[in-house]
Amino acid sequence: MRIVVAEDLYLLREGMVRLIEAYGHEVVATATTGPETLQALLAHRPDIAVVDVRMPPTHTDEGLRAAIAARAELQGQPVLILSQYVEQLYARELLADGSGGIGYVLKDSVFEADQFIEALERVAAGGTATDPAVIARLLTGAPSDRRLEKLSEREHSVLGLMAEGLSNQVIAQRLFLSESAIGKYTTSLFGKLGIVDDGTNNRRVLAVLAYLNKD
Repeated sequence: MRIVVAEDLYLLREGMVRLIEAYGHEVVATATTGPETLQALLAHRPDIAVVDVRMPPTHTDEGLRAAIAARAELQGQPVLILSQYVEQLYARELLADGSGGIGYVLKDSVFEADQFIEALERVAAGGTATDPAVIARLLTGAPSDRRLEKLSEREHSVLGLMAEGLSNQVIAQRLFLSESAIGKYTTSLFGKLGIVDDGTNNRRVLAVLAYLNKD
């Protein structure tokens, strides 16, 4: 994969570059500010970008803004967002377009090499990757979505793991069920949530948004 890494902390940025290259991928550019990030994404059109939420010049949300702008310009540019802390507003805004190719993980996950690279590859392929800590925080104090009350306990479990960005195969392994059983639960919960396959949306992402009570 061709990857852009946007992170203003030198040690973390260089560490990610070395890690990514060690797994056989190519870092085509790095950026240390929000404007540099957007410029690099538009110039290189990478398979995926790793972007810190808070970057210079103001250290607020420049990285996130650059990622959102790039996704609008490049029709769903895959982005894995890194954050030091769980920032509910930013996570919700990133997920709000209802498409795939999005990840939101905490910086601590970078130190779990296999997990980090798996998240990168999953998001680059159009999937999602959400840190369990992010999901837990988003659910805290969120308004209720009454459609979720229709789900069975097992469907809730499947949807919770789906929200982490896991595939049906991995969910099946976690729940000690067959992959075909997970497929049936997934189809059922889509129906109960009123999410139809119209060829233009990512049903898994829409289901996750419902789970996070931000439909």
